Amino acid sequence: METTSDDSLRSTPKRRLSWEARHAQLLDAFRDLIRTQDLADVTLARVAAHAGVTKPVAYDHFGDLSGLFSEAYRAFESHQRDVLLRALESAPRDLDAVADLVAEAYIACWVAEGLELSAVVDALRGSKTLSALRSEAEQAYLEICREALEPWTGPLVSASLVAVVGAGDALARSVMSGSLSTAQASSTLAVVVRAVASASAVPDATRDRRT
Repeated sequence: METTSDDSLRSTPKRRLSWEARHAQLLDAFRDLIRTQDLADVTLARVAAHAGVTKPVAYDHFGDLSGLFSEAYRAFESHQRDVLLRALESAPRDLDAVADLVAEAYIACWVAEGLELSAVVDALRGSKTLSALRSEAEQAYLEICREALEPWTGPLVSASLVAVVGAGDALARSVMSGSLSTAQASSTLAVVVRAVASASAVPDATRDRRT
């Protein structure tokens, strides 16, 4: 009589994801859904099902749909900062080059995730949560810009760079609508970055740092 080993009957256990990995998986599932469906049709239950987990898991991670939207926004902004930091790691020692990299990274992130981000922003529009998230993300991003630009301008105040974010958002929307190319938007934003940085420079600091 043929026997079957215990090993052949034993199913391979599924690998349990860490909290961070599961969180990222759920956010990926959410982004995947909103690429093909109206945001109004997306629920935590559907996100959970798309990720292959139970509904309580999604609620455990986000609390409610607003919490999911907030985390999706944070993830985008964190990715945007990471892209900029990686680009600046190999930046030439030149103000124009740094301005170009800041602009290119900003527009590239928007183009890559703009549709999903716009849907999330629309869902959170008017909420205190969105206002706080935007303020927090903007300050963190502009702090990176300030540190990258200061060697060529002298001391800058992050608040003076707010125009970069406003111009970047407007130019990115023009790319998304098809009225501008990515290259046109990036080059225009680089002009804004250089202009704002130069206008905010402390007199003589630029010359001293370049000599």
